[in-house]
Amino acid sequence: MAHLLGAEGLHLEYPTKVVFDSITLGIEEGDRIGIVGRNGDGKSSLLAMLAGRKEPDAGRVTMRAGTTVGVLDQADTLDDSLTIAQSVVGDMPEYEWAGDARVRDVIQGLLADLDWNAQVLGLSGGQRRRVALATLLVKDWDIVALDEPTNHLDVEAITWLAGHLKKRWAVNSGAFLVVTHDRWFLDEVCTETWEVHDRIVEPFEGGYAAYILQRVERDRMSAVTEAKRQNLARKELAWLRRGAPARTAKPKFRIDAANELIEDVPEIRDKVSLQSLAVSRLGKDVVDLLDAGVTYPATDTGAAREVLHDVEWRIAPGERTGILGVNGAGKSTLLGLVAGTIEPTSGRVKRGTTVKVKTLTQRIDELAAVWNDPVRKVIESLRTEYTFGTGSKSQSLTPGQLLERLGFSSAQLSTPVKDLSGGQQRRLQLLLVLLEQPNVLILDEPTNDMDTDMLAAIEDLLDSWPGTLLVVSHDRYFLERVTDQQFAVMGGRLRHLPGGVDEYLRLRAAEQNGAPSAKATTSSSGLDGAALRAAQKEVAALERKIQKLTQQIDKAKHALVEHDQSDYEGLAQKMKRISALESEVEDNETRWLEVSDQVN
Repeated sequence: MAHLLGAEGLHLEYPTKVVFDSITLGIEEGDRIGIVGRNGDGKSSLLAMLAGRKEPDAGRVTMRAGTTVGVLDQADTLDDSLTIAQSVVGDMPEYEWAGDARVRDVIQGLLADLDWNAQVLGLSGGQRRRVALATLLVKDWDIVALDEPTNHLDVEAITWLAGHLKKRWAVNSGAFLVVTHDRWFLDEVCTETWEVHDRIVEPFEGGYAAYILQRVERDRMSAVTEAKRQNLARKELAWLRRGAPARTAKPKFRIDAANELIEDVPEIRDKVSLQSLAVSRLGKDVVDLLDAGVTYPATDTGAAREVLHDVEWRIAPGERTGILGVNGAGKSTLLGLVAGTIEPTSGRVKRGTTVKVKTLTQRIDELAAVWNDPVRKVIESLRTEYTFGTGSKSQSLTPGQLLERLGFSSAQLSTPVKDLSGGQQRRLQLLLVLLEQPNVLILDEPTNDMDTDMLAAIEDLLDSWPGTLLVVSHDRYFLERVTDQQFAVMGGRLRHLPGGVDEYLRLRAAEQNGAPSAKATTSSSGLDGAALRAAQKEVAALERKIQKLTQQIDKAKHALVEHDQSDYEGLAQKMKRISALESEVEDNETRWLEVSDQVN
C-alpha cells in the first residue's frame, strides 16, 4: 500500500499538561482508522495535527505530494447566510452535480427529507450536522478526517454514513480517520484502532471488538494495576462474545482467546434477581398506556397535530426497553405519558401507586440551581449511601464513591459545576437522578459527550440498577447493551421490534421506498402474490404469539416472586417453565426474522 501521510516525533503541550510526547505514526492507502481514548487525552488534537489544522510544538507531519485531506470538525462551521444547496454544491451547475453518482448518493442518503433551497439558518442541530457531512463527502479526498461525525445523527443517518465510508474507496485506496464514541460505528467501519492515552498513541488491529480483546490481553499481561478498567473491558468483551446483536456472525477476533478470557465472567445482568427486586420496589403495576393518544391543539402557526394514537403498552417491573424513531415521531411525547408530564387526549394512562419516575433529559440547565457550587458541596446534600445490585452481589456506595466510578478525580470535587466539561456535567446529572432512587428511570440521549471508557462505566452501573429502564438513544451499541428489547414509534403507534435495530432500519427503508403491495404479482424477494400474502400473514401471527408469550413470561416471573421462597422444588419448576417460555420466544423470533426477510 502506498504511503499517504507521516507524523514524526510529534510533541504537544499546554501550560498545565503534556498531551503528546514524541509520537510517530503513518497513514497508508486503504487505512480505516478509529481513534478512541478518554475525553481530554488528545484525540481531537491528534486529528487536527494530522490534518494540518494544528501545529505541533515539536516534530512534523509530511504528506505525499498531491494528497488531499477533508476534515469534519466538531464545531459548527456552516455559513448561515447560505441555502443548503449553496453549502453542499456551491455554484456547481445542476446538470454537473446531478450527473455525479457520489453527489446524488450523499444528497439522497443525508438530505432527502430537507428542502434543498432552505436557509441553513433555520436548521436544527442534527440537520446542520447532516449538511456539514454532505458538504464534505460530495468532494473527492484522499484522506477524510472525521471528528465525532455521529453527534446529533439518528440511527438511520449513522447507518448510511457507515455504508458510505465502506464503499467510498476501493479496498486499497483512500483512507479515513474517525474520532467517535459510537462503538457500533467503530466496529462497523474500522480495520485499525488507535488508543490515545498517557501521552502516546497505541495501535490495535481491527475494530472496536478486536480492540477490546487486545486491550484485555494487554492489561492482563502488563504489570500495571488497572483492575477497574480491565474488569469493565472484560465484562464488555463477555457481552460482545455472548451474542451482542449483529456481531455474532463477525469473527473479528480470535474465538478461543476470547472465550478463555471471559470464562469466569458472569452474565452482565442477573435478570431474575433484578426482576424480583424490581417487583418488590414497584409491585406488579408500573405504567399502562391503554389505547392512549395525544393530539396537540391548533395554533396560530398550524393546524391540530395528532402525534400518537391507539398506543397499548403495559410496562412491566424490571423491564429494560429501548425506544427508536425519527425526530418528531413522538418519542418524547410517549415518554411524557409514562412520566406523567403529558396527559393523553384519548385513552388513558394507569400508573402504579408506588411508581416514582425520574428522567435524565438532554437539558444541562437542570443543573442551574448548583451551577456555581463545587461538586463536593452538591453531593454533601445528598444521601449518605446508595445500594446497587441484589442479594450477595449488592454493594453500598457513597456519593463520592459513585462519582469515582463515573470518572471524577478527587481534585475535581472542588471544581464548580459550571467549570466541568460537558461529559462531566452529564455524569453529575445522572448521579443526581440515581440518588433520588426512582424505580422507573428514563434516559433521553444519555451518551452525549461521553468517551468509550465512561460509557462502559455507566453501562456497568446500570447493569445492577434494580428498576424499570426506558432508553431513547441514537447510540446503537449503548441501546443494545443496556436494554433487553426495543420498540419503535412509527406512524403514531408503538411497534415491537423482535429483530431489534436491524428490523427498525428495514422497516424504515420499506416505509421510505414504499412497502410492497399485496396486489403486486411478485415481491422484491421473488415471492408471488399468494406467497407474499401468506408470508405477511405469518409475520403478523408470529408478532401476536411473541407478544402473548412475553406477557406469559411476565406473569410467570411475578408468580415466582410471590411463591414460597423455601419451596425449592416449586421454585425450580417455575424457573423451568420460564426458561421454556423464553426458549419458545427465541424460536418464534428466529422464524419471524426468516419470514420478514422474505417479505422485505
